[in-house]
Amino acid sequence: MVADVGIVAQRDNERARAIAEELVRTVAAFGADAVVDDATGNAVDAPAVPVSAMGDCAFVVSIGGDGTFLFVARETGGVPLIGINLGEVGFLNAVSPAAAVDAVEGLLEEHQETSTIEGRSVPRLQASGEGWTLEPALNEIVVHGPRRGPAGGVEVDVAIDGVSYARSWADGTLVSTPTGSTAYNLSEGGPLVHPTVDALVVTQMCAAESMPPLVVGADSEVTLTLSGRGPTWAISDGRTRQELEPPETVTVTVADDPITLAGPEVHFFDALEKLE
Repeated sequence: MVADVGIVAQRDNERARAIAEELVRTVAAFGADAVVDDATGNAVDAPAVPVSAMGDCAFVVSIGGDGTFLFVARETGGVPLIGINLGEVGFLNAVSPAAAVDAVEGLLEEHQETSTIEGRSVPRLQASGEGWTLEPALNEIVVHGPRRGPAGGVEVDVAIDGVSYARSWADGTLVSTPTGSTAYNLSEGGPLVHPTVDALVVTQMCAAESMPPLVVGADSEVTLTLSGRGPTWAISDGRTRQELEPPETVTVTVADDPITLAGPEVHFFDALEKLE
């Protein structure tokens, strides 16, 4: 079966564009069709479409750092993704530039033989409130006050399945997936969680009366009840946000639509060695 393959290169990155061009040729050699993102289409001889239009592809290749991968995941929904790592650490991007062609060829062969792409399913988080729902987050949902630092926080009551765990004035509160435990969560003092663990992490951000970060089951419902001065924000993966005026309640649960990571798995402990 002929497969369409989406290719997204990090913006303004010549190395990413060169890899994209090589992968376009690789896909064509298999008799398949490659489409690239709009920005890359200015430099690569291939049909260009918005990333959001790649939802019908057999799989999508993200070339860049974790930020590029998060963008692609947000725009493409449930399409299997493979990441070519041009970043410093690359917890989401398992493939080195040197191995990019082999990895994509492997997926094309798999799709030709089975008409599917197998991969590891990773959860995303859904944040919602009265009359609104944020786009799913692969890393974390953050709720924070008007600004970080003194006189800039918000009162947050953190409850797990309806039972209060912590209540304090804080810069904010963060709920992360195991995937996101190595990102913003880690910088706020939260624990590392192996990506195979089925859990959520709740971490207060500079709380006046703090509790230790909490790891709960993935089927838990985390509610963050806000009071105090506004405005405040709920933010998904540092990108999409909802402005709130306390008192407000934000509910965070695992989203219905996970992401499929195709290709080789990230070597978690090797990636940890790159953390500063």
